[in-house]
This record gives sequence, C-alpha cells and structure tokens, in this order.
Amino acid sequence: MPKRSLRPVALVLGLCWLVVFFDGMDVNIYGAVMPHMLDDEGLGLTPATAGTIGSWTTFGMLLGALAAGNLTDWLGRRPVVIWSVILFSLGSALCALAEGPAFFGAGRFAAGLGLGGLMPTCLAMVMEFAPRGRVALATGLLMTSYHAGGMVATGLGLSLAPAFGWRWVFWAGVAPALVAVPLILRYLPESPGVLLARGRRAEADAIAARYGLEPPEPAQAPAAGARGRWDSVLALFAPGCRWATPLLWVASFCGLLLVYGVSTWLPQLMRASGYGLTSSISFLMVINAGGIVGMLIAGRTADRFGAVRVSALWFVLTAVGALFMGQQLGLALMYGVVFITGVWLFSAQVMVYAATNTVYAPGQRATGLGWVTGVGRLGAVVGPSVGGALVANGMQDWGFTAFAVAGLCGAAAISLVPLTARRGKRGAGAGAGAAPVTTA
Repeated sequence: MPKRSLRPVALVLGLCWLVVFFDGMDVNIYGAVMPHMLDDEGLGLTPATAGTIGSWTTFGMLLGALAAGNLTDWLGRRPVVIWSVILFSLGSALCALAEGPAFFGAGRFAAGLGLGGLMPTCLAMVMEFAPRGRVALATGLLMTSYHAGGMVATGLGLSLAPAFGWRWVFWAGVAPALVAVPLILRYLPESPGVLLARGRRAEADAIAARYGLEPPEPAQAPAAGARGRWDSVLALFAPGCRWATPLLWVASFCGLLLVYGVSTWLPQLMRASGYGLTSSISFLMVINAGGIVGMLIAGRTADRFGAVRVSALWFVLTAVGALFMGQQLGLALMYGVVFITGVWLFSAQVMVYAATNTVYAPGQRATGLGWVTGVGRLGAVVGPSVGGALVANGMQDWGFTAFAVAGLCGAAAISLVPLTARRGKRGAGAGAGAAPVTTA
C-alpha cells in the first residue's frame, strides 16, 4: 500500500506541534535560568534543592501522564489538551511570583501536572490522525516542536535573565494559555475513536472523512466506563504484550532520565567543567537544535526500518556522545559533540513512543501511551535528582557517565521488545482478544 501524504492532517499536526512547542519551552526554561537562580541569594536555592524541585516537576508529569489516558476517555482528548495548557501556564506564573524554593517548587509541580497530561494526549492524537505508514514520521515531526521550544527557552534565558532577571523568563511561560488555547478551541477536532466510544457515530465519521481517515471501527474506540478503563489497563498485559509492556516502560524510564537530566543540568555541568556562563547555557540551545535534526532523521528512518531498531541504535549512540561530553574539549569541538549527541538523545526516547504503535491495538493505544510516558516519568524524576546530588557532592564529573549508562540500559530494553512480542503472540495463538502485535 503506498504511503499517503500528511497534508490532510496538517491542521491537527500543526496545532499539536504548537502546544508541544510550549511544552518544550516550559521544560527547558528551568535549566536555562538555573545558573541565574543559583546566583540569586534572595531565592535561597541550592544545587541539591534545585535537583529536588526538578524532580517535583517530573513527579507532577508522572501523575498527569498516568491520568491522561483515563481522562481522555471521560472528557475527550481536546478538553484534556486545553486544560493541560492552562495548568502548565498557571504553574509558570506561580514560579514567576515565588519568593522561596517551596513556593517555586509548588509552581513547578503544577506545571508538571499539565505537561504530563499534554504529551501523551498529543501523541495519541497525531498517531490516530496520521496516515498508515507515516506514523513514525508524524511523531518525529511533532517532537521537533519540543526542541524548538527548548531553543526559544534558551534564547530567553540568554537574553531576558541577565537583563531583567530570571522571573521574566517564567512570565513568558504564561503565553501558551493566551496563544494556544483560543486556537485549539476554534480548530482542533476531537478524536473519532473517542466520539465513537460515546455513541456519536455521525460526528466520528464526519471528522474521519474530513481528514482522510478510514471510518473508525469499534476496536479503535477506547473502552467506556470505569470498568472499561480498568480493562484497558489490564489489556496492556495480555499475552501478546505482557512482556513488551514492562520493557517499553524501562526504555521510556531510561530515555526520560536522559532527556530531563540533560535538560536540567547540562548548563551547570558544563559550567562546572570550566566553560563560561554564556557558553554553558548556549549548549542547551545547541543540543536542542540537534534534537530537531534528529527527529526528522529518526522519523523517516523508523518508517523504513522500524521504530524499535532506530530507538535501540540511537540509545547506543547517545551513550557514546555522553561519554565524549564528559571530556575536556575545545569550545568549538564541544559544540559539535553536543549537537551530534542531541541528534540521537531526544529521538531515541520519541521512537519508544512510536514503537507503542506496533505493540498495542488501536483501542489500547492511548492507555498504553499514557502508561509508557507515565512510568517513564519516574526516570524524569530520577534524572534531575541524580544530577543535583552529583553536583552538590562535587561529583559532577560522573554526571555524563551516569547518562551513558542510562543510554545503554535503554538500548537493551527496547531491543528485547520484538523478541518478547513474538513470544507473546505465539503464546496467545489465535485466541480471541489477542492484540495484533507487529515488530516494526
């Protein structure tokens, strides 16, 4: 079957791109301004406390991601996107007003709740609307926005923070509620699968026709009711995917440990290695630029060779890059190393998300994504804490080694997914209810 164009779903992809752009901006703001916050004696922030607050953010993301799958079944995906954007914008405003670490941490936790719900919901929508054979590419295109947002956050940290103070950078994080929410209310469609689950067949078929999709079938609709939502969670451990599910969780844990550990601590680790303040913050922009290039490469490559294979290779290359970043190199050479590492690092994690499309049946996909991202957020909790503990104890030289180990563990976990999926499929046989697992 020839691969279809993404043009019919450009509006959905574009709107999700916009809100994930603001997601990436919000996540990276903290790392971009942390050196200025640590220098602000009135705030009273220490490296250890900064790492803990970074973990509060990601703990909020964990809760938001785990709740997202069930909330979309109840409220719909479009309302979850809207309330997620409002919540993380409110959290950014609280951070701008904070006078001490506790209030600041509460703001980051609130932002984390919104950020955690947003990502799996947008991913599920893009995967549902993407044409067959273009899912990995659409996922990669969506996630370029995260790194574009990260680059803007770094630019704000370099321009606003020195001139006006770090608080103004967090005030910029209120923009999503003012810009994105009106556009989503006006233009973003609801999921045809969710509409079908609510018995709104005519609306579901109309949206599917408008965006060039096949009419949704009952198997594509998320289970309704509390019992149905619980059954969706149990289905993640059905014979066809009972071993693939925990492996996806481990791979997501490792990937998000890398993403949030690096996003939070890269400027400070580079500063501790002897690079200047401006250069250290600039590394965050460079690694996100590499992330944009990596998403474009990974999406196209995964559509051809499979998301699992690409994710495994990218994790290994990330580990190699992390080890090089821990070396004492000239500034120009280090910029190159950081850029290349960004090409692999972020898209290794995103291809874990794309791999869920080959493991879970359509009706379980939103729940599966929610749990893969939610459990993976434990890695996002651990990453900033590990960085903070190492810096606080004068062991920052071990930071990049810890990231390299995480990369190798992620490669091992995702590499085993096809093997366990095949074994589970054989075990399930041709029995009813077995998930249609592939190993792409």
